[in-house]
Formats: sequence, structure tokens, C-alpha cells
Amino acid sequence: MDEVVIYTDGACSGNPGPGGWGAVIVEGRKRREIFGSAAETTNQQMELRAAVEALRALGETRRRVTLFSDSAYLVNCFRDRWYERWERNGWVNAKKQPVQNRELWEELLRLSRRHQVTFRKVKGHAGDRHNDRADALARGAIEK
Repeated sequence: MDEVVIYTDGACSGNPGPGGWGAVIVEGRKRREIFGSAAETTNQQMELRAAVEALRALGETRRRVTLFSDSAYLVNCFRDRWYERWERNGWVNAKKQPVQNRELWEELLRLSRRHQVTFRKVKGHAGDRHNDRADALARGAIEK
């Protein structure tokens, strides 16, 4: 199985407000960048959208993926398997409230199940060149 490393980030100008997402995808010696924006969104939605779009960009071939994000919201969901309770409880969280961003979570789960994905937390703005680049892509997408 081919190995892929992905760095994702989301950004928002205001929360809610215009937002952007970016991803750096490293496949062996190949590196590609993807990004996009939304007119009215939240930072959390852009963090999730970055991961969704990066996994979607891999296509149908099953890969071993390490996905780095500075979003505790994203990484903790997979590390602590929150999604299992959400699915079991009809997409209601521990506070008995509907899970926010359900559509994005469902798409992310579908795509992550296509591949073998490990989610890793990376500290934002700490000098990691790929994470810094994903952040720059996300911020730049807002301005486009």
C-alpha cells in the first residue's frame, strides 16, 4: 500500500465569515497543494473541509495516510473515536445536542474508511514547513 503524508489547515476571517482551507499532499517525491474557500463559514468547518478535500484528492486507490492537523477538534475526534458514539446515538453528542458539522464529519468518515488513515496533531505556527504552507494556502484562499 502506498504511503501518503498530508498536512491540512483551515482559516476564517471572522467566525463565521469568509474562510479558506489548504492541504499539502506528499506522495513519495511528489508534492502537491490544494486549496479552496467559502463565503460564509466557520474555522471548524474549514478545518474539516481541508481534510475532506485532501482525502478526496487521493482518488479511489487505497493508501496508508498520515494526516497532520493543528485542529484538536479534528484529531481528537479520531484519536478518541467520538464518531463511534455519534453514529451509535444518531448523531447526538454527549450533551444530547445534534453534532455540529455532521455532513462534513460523515463525508470525512466515509473517505477515511476508504484509506488507512492515522490522524496526528501538529502544533500550529511552530515552524513545521508543511503545516506552515497549509496555513498559508488556507489564509490565501480567503483573499481570492
